[in-house]
Amino acid sequence: MNDKLLTKTKMSELVGWSEANGRRWVKDFKEYIPTESSRNRVMYTMESLRIMTFLKKLNETGLTIPEIKQILIKEGLPKNEKEELQLIEKHKVARGYKDYNEDIKDTIPSTGEMMIPYLELLRDGSAYSASDITEKLVNSFKLSEEQRLMKYENNSDIIFLSRVRSVRYSLKKENYIDEVNKLTYQITNEGLELLNESKGEIKEEIEELEKVIDPLTIVKEKLDELKNELADNLLKQLRNVHWMKFEDIVVELLTVMGYGDGKVTQRTNDEGLDGVIKEDKLGLDNIYVQAKRYAANNSVGRDVVQSFSGALDGKGARKGVFITTSYFTDGARKYAERLEAKKIILIDGLELSKLMIDHNVGVDINHTFVVKTIDYDYFKDE
Repeated sequence: MNDKLLTKTKMSELVGWSEANGRRWVKDFKEYIPTESSRNRVMYTMESLRIMTFLKKLNETGLTIPEIKQILIKEGLPKNEKEELQLIEKHKVARGYKDYNEDIKDTIPSTGEMMIPYLELLRDGSAYSASDITEKLVNSFKLSEEQRLMKYENNSDIIFLSRVRSVRYSLKKENYIDEVNKLTYQITNEGLELLNESKGEIKEEIEELEKVIDPLTIVKEKLDELKNELADNLLKQLRNVHWMKFEDIVVELLTVMGYGDGKVTQRTNDEGLDGVIKEDKLGLDNIYVQAKRYAANNSVGRDVVQSFSGALDGKGARKGVFITTSYFTDGARKYAERLEAKKIILIDGLELSKLMIDHNVGVDINHTFVVKTIDYDYFKDE
């Protein structure tokens, strides 16, 4: 079975994607998907099929292509089904706690509160990976899933992990810990000495450590500012385009995001539906789209969303995406959340513009910044 070779079309069919959608995912994740040459053709293995199926499962949890890429960069590709399930469940949970909550944020340990516990975990002199240290901190502080996974209000960073990175940077910069291998750390003699200082001296040193700022944190904050400014300007452009062009943009975005092959419906007598995304080649499972190019102050209410829901019923459809350049009222959102027989996703103007940026729709790359780090493997003996 392992030596069976598949064409790209056949592999896409087995995964449950259309040929075009499969081609897009192969292109985006080509560095992870193995190939073999057979009679001057690029063919795919059963391992390729496993990886593509795994990517589809991640996508079905709601993760986008850029988010999946970041996960694979940070955590690597699972080697078997057990690891796949663990990764999928982990990020299912992570998305469940993405909403910002000030009360939960206030219970997450600060960088100052984590400095000494971080060093204590390394007191035995052994080298530990960053992920192992993070898990030990979670257990030490008895953090709940909400505390572990709560994200900042204005960006996608997890608060706890961001603070752990700050602690690690400060301790490393002041020579209390040493990076002995890639993302692997060990306490130094200076670190051991700090643990043996008096409470007063430790408190003073923690105050100094809290002043140390990772330059990457500053860069990221500035990049977030640039992204937010770009999102605002992009949204202004969207509100000014012709409504027909807006429908084209929306369908293109959902197609690029990997949901299937999309097309705009007929411009007249569209029965309240502006576009359709075919999730499979035969169109057995479709996502219908409603796009409203509204002014910033012209909200989308429950009645409009309810009308879209009725249009879905007319098609016997279970999935819909309603996109607007304005915003949805609370009544509209609550109505969509309570639907049981079908799923309607609501995307407001700000989210729309950020999705376009993330998926390079309607934007160009202006500058690219590369941050380099040490390749520890290079310095190892052969």
